[in-house]
Amino acid sequence: MWPESDDASRPLRTGLTTGSCATACALAAARLLLSGTPTTQCDIDLPARRGRPGKRVSLPITRCERVAPDRARADTIKDAGDDPDVTHGATVFVVVTQGAPGIRFHAERGVGVVTRDGLPVPRGEPAINPVPRRMITEHLDTLIREHGGELGFDVAIGVERGEALALKTMNPRLGIEGGLSILGTTGIVRPFSCAAYIASIHQAIDVAHTNGVTHVAATTGNISERYARHTFGLEDMALIEMGDFAGAVLKYLRRVPMARLSLVGGIGKISKLANGHLDLHSRASSIDFEFIAECARELGASNAMLEAIRGANTTGAAIEAACALPLAERLCKRAWETARSRLPATLLVDVTATDRQGHCLGAWPRETACAH
Repeated sequence: MWPESDDASRPLRTGLTTGSCATACALAAARLLLSGTPTTQCDIDLPARRGRPGKRVSLPITRCERVAPDRARADTIKDAGDDPDVTHGATVFVVVTQGAPGIRFHAERGVGVVTRDGLPVPRGEPAINPVPRRMITEHLDTLIREHGGELGFDVAIGVERGEALALKTMNPRLGIEGGLSILGTTGIVRPFSCAAYIASIHQAIDVAHTNGVTHVAATTGNISERYARHTFGLEDMALIEMGDFAGAVLKYLRRVPMARLSLVGGIGKISKLANGHLDLHSRASSIDFEFIAECARELGASNAMLEAIRGANTTGAAIEAACALPLAERLCKRAWETARSRLPATLLVDVTATDRQGHCLGAWPRETACAH
């Protein structure tokens, strides 16, 4: 899940994507093949944005050597800046083989292969996304032109320990087997920008839809995911790990046809959604005990109960203070209204709140989750 950010007030460092790392390594290895000179630093151009040329960046090359007469390898260490990226500190490497004209992509160890439809690259292809492919192709095409034009390369991208790192990502669920994906749309990792996480949510929904899934459950964490799997009997492909990004799910489901959405989360996260927040992370929204007290007041809470709710330090404690009232259900109903207003009318939606042990505290509509 997306980790909590620390509270220190300081500038956050940006980093570079695995796609940028692979581009620098591919260029360094190809240059070694054509010039015979290894490099310790490689400059690349990031993708152009909004009509403006991309930024030029320099990456350290930690290894650059010929491994066969027609083959060279280059490595770099992925630096994700201050972003909590699973690949931060990993060794990205590229093995380039000189061959027939054109650029062909392959997966080395630690990079996965696509096994399901619905992803940006076809089934059977290495999990190297379109923008990194374009970046590498453009840089190698420029190098080829500099050396006469009748050249080509096979580009095999790998990540050391990528198979193990991939188990910490959504790749196995998305149908990417054997390792990580080589990602990036801008070439830059922006700390806590959430772009990569949201992109993985979109990919998970695309894969589910493309493979005929009509009911998905979006969950805030492992506990709520276990509840959704058990309660709704859904396969892994139908379980969307949304973390704090409820808005990303709701917005994307306006575009992707789906029959039913189950939103399942801890009561604290559900209370934020009930209050109209779509980003449930603590940096973007706080639990509003006055709002929770207002929901309890609508249910007929006593003044003493309202004061106990306002003085609670967790949502769970607030629910306990109102144990005689269906307060969790009321919060689920409010969260349902937030979601319902942002989804197509044809899409059925239900909301369930769980406690820290994975027990259902409340659901809306009533006849859905907790009834099972």
